[in-house]
Amino acid sequence: MSAIAGIASPGKKELVNKMLDKIAHRGGRERLVINVRNATFGVTNTKYQKQAINRLQKDYIACDDAGGQHFARAQALPDGIELSRDALGVMPLYYGRTAQGTLCFAGEVKALLEATRDIHELPPGHHLVHCKVEPYCSLEKCGVLRKSSEQIARELKKKLQASVRARIRDVRQCGSLLSGGLDSSAITALARPYVRKMHTFAAGITGAPDLQHAREVARFVDSQHHEIVVALSDLLKTLPQVIYHLESFDALLVRSSLTHYLVAQMAADYVPAVFSGEGGDELFAGYSYLKRIPQEKLSEELLDITHRLHNTALQRVDRCTSAHGLIALVAFLDPEVVSYALRIPSAYKLHRNTEKWILRRALKDLLPEGVVQRPKAKFWEGAGVGDMLEEYANEHIRDEEFQHERHITSNIMLNSKEELMYYRIFHEYFGDLRDLSWVGRTKGAPRQ
Repeated sequence: MSAIAGIASPGKKELVNKMLDKIAHRGGRERLVINVRNATFGVTNTKYQKQAINRLQKDYIACDDAGGQHFARAQALPDGIELSRDALGVMPLYYGRTAQGTLCFAGEVKALLEATRDIHELPPGHHLVHCKVEPYCSLEKCGVLRKSSEQIARELKKKLQASVRARIRDVRQCGSLLSGGLDSSAITALARPYVRKMHTFAAGITGAPDLQHAREVARFVDSQHHEIVVALSDLLKTLPQVIYHLESFDALLVRSSLTHYLVAQMAADYVPAVFSGEGGDELFAGYSYLKRIPQEKLSEELLDITHRLHNTALQRVDRCTSAHGLIALVAFLDPEVVSYALRIPSAYKLHRNTEKWILRRALKDLLPEGVVQRPKAKFWEGAGVGDMLEEYANEHIRDEEFQHERHITSNIMLNSKEELMYYRIFHEYFGDLRDLSWVGRTKGAPRQ
């Protein structure tokens, strides 16, 4: 990922450099900070995103761009700054105003805090121009496909192939975060024919299901496979780093980020970019709770949880990879794939109590039968983390501490002792912030 930061005032190179210092992990191969019209903008380059500095010099645009219309962008205008973000919020962007009322922006909160404590997330599909935040595009279901399941499966496979192929910038080698679940396995298998050397990466506790299934897929696609086996002590040691980079205290999000962070750290030693299977569950009904929703309301629910990806699962993907200078490629969330998926009848997504039925049909010839039929396991479950961290927090935080500390703002209440454990670390890094509305919360998270 590239790092971007700026302020709507010229002559602020020192400040913008400080902001970029905080997020130099996003890719510090090259850096440029310049005055552009009535502002000061800064970007860093990764080898994978070498066009970022050229774009700032030529067009006065600071852009964090992962390709495929996934971007966060700031453009200097003659009379101000325009900020914009892709329709799904794959790339992060935050903004605020200084004590003097000057607009500033950055790709991560930790950078923005160098200029202001007034923190706002730019919503997906929105732009900020002339002091107004307005939508410019949105996810919409534009009519249901009137085709057979066989035809839809064939077309879906072709669109996924095109999405994967478009994101491969180096045919010599490619990386994929591989849990052995359907989504990550599918993207890995789709990418394999287009690269000479495929690297796959998995992480988990000893005996974790993900490790076993990932090895199976790696053998099947003939990848160079790497794995990391971790213990509770490793997770606790890594926890502060994860929360600092993740910028969240949401319990399920932090829990699922721990092994993700560690496997991305390993991947960075081998490749500059990795595929991720994020988005498959939201588009194709992969979660077990969806089976309890009436069929006529399923498409509405899927649209809702897809809209929520930007500050939950996509934030995990972005922060865990960018912490190590990696680019995350989310092929399921290509605009063409998303548009098509939203038109697939919900009866083909959850069919005869089988989640992601149409996706399984589309991929049946690409993967071993056991992988195609593998039930959904949440990232932290498949990695074997389970409830280890929840149990640890329950043992180390007394009931009275939890009741005293769980109300952190007038409208945010912590759900569990585990979440309090994470919030304490979050607070050490980010201090007291009056408005935490930019912190995503997992829908339906258990409360205590």
